[in-house]
Amino acid sequence: MKTFADFGLEPRVLQAITELGFEEATPIQSQSIPIALAGRDMIGQAQTGTGKTAAFGLPLISKIQREEERIVALVMTPTRELAIQVAEEIGKLSRFKGIRSLPIYGGQDIGRQIRALKKKPQIIIGTPGRLLDHINRKTIRLDDVQTVVLDEADEMLDMGFMDDIQSILKLVPEERQTLLFSATMPPNIHKLAQQFLKDPEHVSVIPKHVSAPLIDQAYIEVPERQKFEALSRLIDMESPDLAIVFGRTKRRVDELAEALQKRGYSADGLHGDLSQHQRDTVMRKFRDGSIDVLVATDVAARGLDVSGVSHVVNFDLPQDPESYVHRIGRTGRAGKEGTAWSFVTPREIDHLRFIERVTRHRIPRKPLPTMAEAIEGKQRVTAERVLEMVENGELNEYKGLAIQLLEQYDSVQLLASAMKLLTGDDKKEADVQLTPEDPIRVKRRKPDIRSGRKPSGGYNRDRQGSGGGYNRDRQGQGGSGGRGGYNRGGSSGGYSRDGGSSSSREGGYNRDRSSDRDRKPRSYNNDRRPSSSSNDYNS
Repeated sequence: MKTFADFGLEPRVLQAITELGFEEATPIQSQSIPIALAGRDMIGQAQTGTGKTAAFGLPLISKIQREEERIVALVMTPTRELAIQVAEEIGKLSRFKGIRSLPIYGGQDIGRQIRALKKKPQIIIGTPGRLLDHINRKTIRLDDVQTVVLDEADEMLDMGFMDDIQSILKLVPEERQTLLFSATMPPNIHKLAQQFLKDPEHVSVIPKHVSAPLIDQAYIEVPERQKFEALSRLIDMESPDLAIVFGRTKRRVDELAEALQKRGYSADGLHGDLSQHQRDTVMRKFRDGSIDVLVATDVAARGLDVSGVSHVVNFDLPQDPESYVHRIGRTGRAGKEGTAWSFVTPREIDHLRFIERVTRHRIPRKPLPTMAEAIEGKQRVTAERVLEMVENGELNEYKGLAIQLLEQYDSVQLLASAMKLLTGDDKKEADVQLTPEDPIRVKRRKPDIRSGRKPSGGYNRDRQGSGGGYNRDRQGQGGSGGRGGYNRGGSSGGYSRDGGSSSSREGGYNRDRSSDRDRKPRSYNNDRRPSSSSNDYNS
């Protein structure tokens, strides 16, 4: 395994790497950095969490001069979360060199971004839709761009950004370096590479299993009405440092976050209906440890990277194996071990078996934690906190009252009462009512997750429906088998979760461009009940 000193990086860049605690390069970094430093085009295939940002970020920072006052590097990402994450990491890696980078994404005031652009950043990290907005306003010019990075290209194309990416790349000088990173290599990725990359080097870091081996996976079979009690016991027994709990709908996330708060847990929720400011606030609290349980929909499953997540809990099973892999991949990162638990209702066992077949990983069953195990776990953590305070705390001002209490009461009773207060057991009886979610029905066909292709003939979750379209609403009637199929790009005949196909570009499935263009998304309802508008996406 190579160290970063082996790549010939300049001292100021190596200093930043050392301070961040990095020692050895990951496989994708070992193979990618020399190619990128040499100025050659490259296609890199690797999963999230393998260190891709440093793989392209370090060469970018090394080649850019601090005195440069033009935009010389462009990084495109599928989501605002990933744009922010990449910008933060590049900022850390370039802190001693003084390179200026700026994230550009929808949901943030465009005037604020225009003001930030006047500070002459050298690296722009952005989502395609918002980048095009700036290009059309002539607030971003790409005439001097020397390097383009397409990060998680398969996700961008799945979200319908092919046209936008092509439009942007045509505005970049032909004499440039292009680096493309993707977890999968479907045909549309090859088409994009053939069009815009020149004799690219291929780098592939594919794990033997789709699921990371450092993640200890298990499931608990539990009825829907007992899930919350199971979650409470699990948190008490495991005492996670940081945990992400995934719910299927925004309603579930809101109810679950509120229920955990009522029970005394430090928790908050994250889903697509929150404003960008609210999302940023929740993520800041989670990163700095102000909350230790983040309840989220799948909007947080990809492009969200928080170090130190020790546990992932699938409160609701995800709709497909790919989402399962992305969810549990939030833990067990950077070589650390992680734990992933899944709650499975009896009617969802077949769906769990389907996930096992696709991921090629047997998920063992474990029993529901008992009340005794939960209490023991909570008390163990409380005792550790007390002992830590005994060793490190300044307790003189409390000793006088402690002596008086010991003269009047039994010491064991006093300490037991203090531990009960610290464990928050006085809040554990709070009444909690969650709206039940319907179980997921088993899929009859297995998608090819290696290529990203959907099964031919369409994909219909409504087994009573007809036709070949993609329809997630079980009360729907399926697609038409033709133009009404699965279309994530937002064109006619788009993706509709309530059974109808969209007829306009704005009515189609558009996960990022609508927010990038500062308009409200219209066509995705993750809440399985029909909404007042058939084109209402509320992830």
